[in-house]
Amino acid sequence: MFLTSDLLTVLPELFLACSAIGLLMFGVFGAGTRLVSLAAIVVCAITLVLIWAQPEGARAFSGLFEKDPFGDFMKTLVMLGSGVAILMSIRYIEHEGMARFEFPVLILFATLGMLMMISANDLMSLYLGLEIQSLSLYVIAAFRRDALRSSEAGLKYFVLGALSSGMLLYGISLIYGFAGSTNFSDLASVFSGGEAPSLGVIVGLVFVISGLAFKISAVPFHMWTPDVYEGSPTPVTAFFASAPKIAAMALTVRVLMGPFADLVEQWQQIVVFVAIASMVLGSLAAIAQQNIKRLMAYSSIGHVGYALVGLAAGSSEGIRGVAIYMAIYLVIVEI
Repeated sequence: MFLTSDLLTVLPELFLACSAIGLLMFGVFGAGTRLVSLAAIVVCAITLVLIWAQPEGARAFSGLFEKDPFGDFMKTLVMLGSGVAILMSIRYIEHEGMARFEFPVLILFATLGMLMMISANDLMSLYLGLEIQSLSLYVIAAFRRDALRSSEAGLKYFVLGALSSGMLLYGISLIYGFAGSTNFSDLASVFSGGEAPSLGVIVGLVFVISGLAFKISAVPFHMWTPDVYEGSPTPVTAFFASAPKIAAMALTVRVLMGPFADLVEQWQQIVVFVAIASMVLGSLAAIAQQNIKRLMAYSSIGHVGYALVGLAAGSSEGIRGVAIYMAIYLVIVEI
């Protein structure tokens, strides 16, 4: 009974995972890249319908997974971004001689990780979704194997991504060691007593914020963005600038405004600094760029700074502003 309820709650993610595996087998047995890409777009559309067909306020797998209106809205943006990215890539990958059926399948797997990130209600499920997304993105960044810049982009993304994952894991281990739990609800109850958090929790929170700042390419963890955007194939660059950015921003909001909402005085100053630094550097560094992809990279850094302003407010109105801004940002990037 409980397992059936859990599976119904995660039905969109389950459908997306099974469909991605099915399309992978479909491609292995001879389906063309165009056909797999069109099927992947249909999968995105069906997943989007399933997201809004599920009841709100449900939790699954002992609180590891949560479904709420904020998550549904951000998932909608992610699915739209992924579907448009696959649609844009069909003619491009054929024209550039890199038409392989794995491309849309990898985007689907990355999207699966993003959906898990957005609905994560535990530090463990957070990391699981983050790595499913990241491993797929590492591959599609270097998808043009005969191009040196694409291989370099994939390698840089992988090395720095592994570093950020290590920082995130170290922060998670510190929080678990000093707070005694990884579940968001349990952590929120631990920190809601009004007592000052221990130094270990603060240090762990700083490492977690650093790992998440890398994923949204916020200053000072932005160094990978221009090189990866420049070296990646053009549809991949557009995809990087949209769906993964939205998912990582939603995850950052869920982490800081969920279990650590009562520690706003501890993390607010960090977010304010990161927001200001991202806005300034993204705007000024973009002026000297002559490559359109690097310009897009610095533009995304600046937009992240603007979005973080709402998070820095530490209020529900600020979070609503973040969601609206990311919706506008998606339209800007994809259109």
